Amino acid sequence: MEKGLKGFVLVAALSTALVACSNDDSNNMDDQNMDGMDGMDHESMDEEGKKRSGISDEKLAEFATAPEKLNENAQENLLTTNTKNTTRLNTQNPVQASILASQTIWPATHEENQPGTVILVPKDNWQVGLAAADLIHHPNNGPVLLTDKNELAAETLNEIKRLNPIGNEEGTQVMVMGDISDSVTNQLADYKVEAIEGTEPAQFAADVDEKYAAVSGGEYPESVIIVSADEEAKAYSILAINWIAHMPEPVLYVTKDGIPEETKKALQKRKEATLYILGPESIVSKETERELGDYGAVTRIAGEDPVSNSIEFAKFKDEETSFGWGLTEPGHGVSFVSSATPDLALTGAPFSHLGKHAPVIWLEDGQVTEPVYNFLATIKPTFQDDPTQGPYNHGFIIGSQEAISFETQGIIDEKLEIVQADGEGHEGH
Repeated sequence: MEKGLKGFVLVAALSTALVACSNDDSNNMDDQNMDGMDGMDHESMDEEGKKRSGISDEKLAEFATAPEKLNENAQENLLTTNTKNTTRLNTQNPVQASILASQTIWPATHEENQPGTVILVPKDNWQVGLAAADLIHHPNNGPVLLTDKNELAAETLNEIKRLNPIGNEEGTQVMVMGDISDSVTNQLADYKVEAIEGTEPAQFAADVDEKYAAVSGGEYPESVIIVSADEEAKAYSILAINWIAHMPEPVLYVTKDGIPEETKKALQKRKEATLYILGPESIVSKETERELGDYGAVTRIAGEDPVSNSIEFAKFKDEETSFGWGLTEPGHGVSFVSSATPDLALTGAPFSHLGKHAPVIWLEDGQVTEPVYNFLATIKPTFQDDPTQGPYNHGFIIGSQEAISFETQGIIDEKLEIVQADGEGHEGH
């Protein structure tokens, strides 16, 4: 059998602590997200990953129930599109969404919350945008801003000016990705700019991997996410973006034709790689999985569709390598993006880097479907006597009401809300 091959399709959650980066130290742990996460393993979960310590099956089923009576007036005369448990980036425009994410995560009021490096990504190349997200993480610590490759919009340039990036360890304030033209870089004359050029996905991802190693002390992360660069794989592959913004692991690309030479060379730079495939065999073939076994241990994280795959990845945790979100208990952030607007997921990646460190969950055409209801039930917070002790969840809604309605947002808000464990609700305290 190929070296270290242990591919499998994840059908149940692995529960453990969520490893989080912070604004000052990428090795800090988010202690709040650790609460109640110890002592659970794969065997403690049922087939659908729905069990949770201290919560009965009946209660979980109640938490996963869709509302029956909807209020048609709820979306009328709104003065805000945020709720107590959700924050919305209220736009369908990816360029504007990336700016909204930047302004939410980096107030930039003083040096401690200014970014190091802004990463400019062409808005029409998701493969470049996905791979470039690895550079969001420390030591760059900066947003991805989407742009037209031939012109930097005034609003984007204004955001860079507002952020006033302090530079990474090499002093770079703006990194320009892909085939962005000289006319854009000429607009950045006031900043120290570095470019990673190219549009071929496998080569570009390998170049980003090499750059991250260079600015991080020369070490390549042993763990790697393997995704497909094929267009039909988009909704599966983009799921990696929040993790690589959160932690050092890069994405490297394969295709329906196999493993590109550029990816092979990048894998050979690792002493003993651990590879995580995102997507079912219809996206990354079994043959490619076997070939990847020549470069290290292989694990497949798969769902039957993009929504299910997003949930499986959110629940997954590898105890040996600490790779994966491990969201099977309450106390987390979660980003929600409609499957109809996948490019907006690129803009929300920084929500996994700072703040509440949120993975992305697809909403099928902007709707909460049964798999999402079941997932939200597993992380719904409960309290015994005092709700002020938490834990709390928070959702980030990426997109306008055209993509994800306020009704859907309200359902998510309620499903994220902390309730009394005995079922009495807030009235019981």
